[in-house]
Amino acid sequence: MPARKPGEEGLALLDRATWSTLHAVSPPPQPPFFDERHLPRDYLVAESDGRIAGYLRLARPTPLASNAHVLSIQGLAVADEARGQGLGRALIRAAVAEARRRGARRLSLRVLGHNAPARALYASEGFAVEGVQPQEFLLDGAYVDDVLMGRTL
Repeated sequence: MPARKPGEEGLALLDRATWSTLHAVSPPPQPPFFDERHLPRDYLVAESDGRIAGYLRLARPTPLASNAHVLSIQGLAVADEARGQGLGRALIRAAVAEARRRGARRLSLRVLGHNAPARALYASEGFAVEGVQPQEFLLDGAYVDDVLMGRTL
């Protein structure tokens, strides 16, 4: 289900709780959660026992009309206590369905090279590696590849 403004606090709490250099290249998140680049309509939310247990951000990679047929997964988080229950997979499948509903022809994403669990999950859902930017980021004193993945819808 799409996130709504009232869910901002729950999304922000989850974002802070799950932040790690395993998957994040920017500093730890700070309020507000929603801003001009991160709009409520861009989020799909998974709930468990009435609480936000995960989210996926689905947005356009660029504002260019020539790129309007592409949507991009620009964030995926699952609460530690909800891991292993298939929420990440369900969010990816919901993103594929939502991207198709919006008329997208392609879905893309970027994932850090050292994030093997995420890479395996994306691959199992039909995403293929389309490029690698070697040593693109310096995280915790180590250079990390930026892996570009995508799939046709």
